[in-house]
Amino acid sequence: MIPENEIFGRACLLLGEEAMARLSSMRVIVFGVGGVGSWCAESLVRTGVRHLTIVDCDKVCVSNINRQLMATTETVGQPKVEALKSRLLTINPNAEIDARCEVFTEETSAQFDLGSYDYVIDAIDSLKDKVLLIERATESGAKFFSSMGAALKLDPTKISVAEFRKVTGCPLARALRQRFKKMQRWPRRKFMCVYSDELLRNQGACGDSDDAVDGFAADGPRPSAKVQINGSLMHITAIFGLTLAGLVVKDAVNC
Repeated sequence: MIPENEIFGRACLLLGEEAMARLSSMRVIVFGVGGVGSWCAESLVRTGVRHLTIVDCDKVCVSNINRQLMATTETVGQPKVEALKSRLLTINPNAEIDARCEVFTEETSAQFDLGSYDYVIDAIDSLKDKVLLIERATESGAKFFSSMGAALKLDPTKISVAEFRKVTGCPLARALRQRFKKMQRWPRRKFMCVYSDELLRNQGACGDSDDAVDGFAADGPRPSAKVQINGSLMHITAIFGLTLAGLVVKDAVNC
């Protein structure tokens, strides 16, 4: 087996041994391992994070292949978290990857002890469950970072990072803030988001539904045939995920 100090030698050269030890010991949970979350998870493991929990209830399907890290013609039909876990363990066999084929909802939220993690990453695709995760994560002691909508975008230079209330031009962020306003309660603390204010139109044939926000299921655990399916590209979703990972690493290194 290849020693970890060889695998992460270039990272250690930049960050130093103390920071690498911190990354190795901290615990991170990523909710949603699709076009955004899968790249976030891989970047974290490649940078030295050993204790990673990945949460997603879906299976790999053919339409995932254009943008999701573990989605190939050979993994279609496999649970996403299991396919991704196998991939991550080829990078670092010593990593502790907890693959949970579940969905974060009001009914299951008690099964996740968010306070036991150092970092919570939100890359889920249900507006209702995203609101709940934001609430619970900002109530916990974990650092929290969130992805806004990554569909209908082409220009990677428009991807930015901002505090949730300062995100502009993103329909998902707007819908989330409207939901919090309707509930008459807000996240317990501020948190940073990855977003883009670019919003293109689908050029090909697609479904349509008033229940979708930027390709996100309004009140279900995941998209369905009744939810508008918006086009998305790997170079955008991957940058969203890599940026989330970068926020974690930067914060951990600067602790």
